[in-house]
Amino acid sequence: MKARRQTRKLLFAIVAWCAAMGAFVFFRYSQAPELPQWAIGKSDLATLAIFMGFVFGCLHWMSNLIADFSAISRLPYIFSVIFKGLFLLLGAMTLAYVTQFLNMWAIENHLVTLRQMLTAHILYSPSFQALVIYLVAVRVGLAFVEQMALLVGPRVLLNIGLGKYHQPRYEHRLFLFVDMVSSTSHAETLGDYRFSRLIQDSFSMLADTVTNNDAEIYRYMGDAVLIHWPLEEGIKEDRCMNIYYEFSQQLNWHRPYFEEHYGFVPKFKAAAHCGQVVAAVVGVQKQEISFFSDVLNTLARLQDQCNPLGQRMLISGEVAHRLARHDSQFDLADLGAMKLKGKQHEIEVYGVTPKKVPPPA
Repeated sequence: MKARRQTRKLLFAIVAWCAAMGAFVFFRYSQAPELPQWAIGKSDLATLAIFMGFVFGCLHWMSNLIADFSAISRLPYIFSVIFKGLFLLLGAMTLAYVTQFLNMWAIENHLVTLRQMLTAHILYSPSFQALVIYLVAVRVGLAFVEQMALLVGPRVLLNIGLGKYHQPRYEHRLFLFVDMVSSTSHAETLGDYRFSRLIQDSFSMLADTVTNNDAEIYRYMGDAVLIHWPLEEGIKEDRCMNIYYEFSQQLNWHRPYFEEHYGFVPKFKAAAHCGQVVAAVVGVQKQEISFFSDVLNTLARLQDQCNPLGQRMLISGEVAHRLARHDSQFDLADLGAMKLKGKQHEIEVYGVTPKKVPPPA
């Protein structure tokens, strides 16, 4: 859900800004021989850091929300960063002056102390210019981290930063391959530019579905996308199948838009397979986490059988046997064992269809 994703972004912004403001308050007052006049103890310094972190975190999230759902998202990224920085400073200044205004009517001592911390000791102190520079630096730094997370994925970015895959390691993964039906004819009909916009529009609707099913996007390949989970996570709650049918439903819900702009609603086919892979960071100038295994080759060959078998989605026997242990919301049709192109051994193949809900009595 979009609300779930935005909640995560808000929590990340608040935590990041609390840490940044904690560092600012520490270095601002660490060299002082005495605590500020308004601080009774060090706990007041922590209160100031948390208060400022919460405020700037909320402003940070609001600037991202406005930029993502307005025309700013179509501008070059540098303009988006400038807007977010100005929004943060404007919000902080507005809050400071509003707090100063409310300070005139403050009665409770605690509220007076808190407002004085923000106005007298931050806004009008000699360190205010340093605070402005610090806010800009933190905002740009967080914007860079957010953009990197969009490019490679938040989990991949975290794993690369922690060095988790600098040495190859074995893992068990479940992969889902989603590919557009009749993409060649669509590309010839629409032309390269309109076809690329069609891919953008289609995969933008996939984002929420990926988040809802706790999946990660491994790679975009033109009109196809490769999605993966740790094996048990992909099996849980039928996620490997939910993600495809939810995506198809999203496309159908936006039928008027696609028919108006492209003349048709795009359709996709999918295949799922699982097994042991080797994960490792590859590259020097541009790094990414890659998976090495025959699982991916088998998955691509399995997906090629959707059209000959007249199926929208196929899964391998390895996936089907694991799904059979759970109460699935999908019907699995055993299509028998078949030998895929370029493979020596046959594999079991199953078709997937949603269970029909019986009408109410």
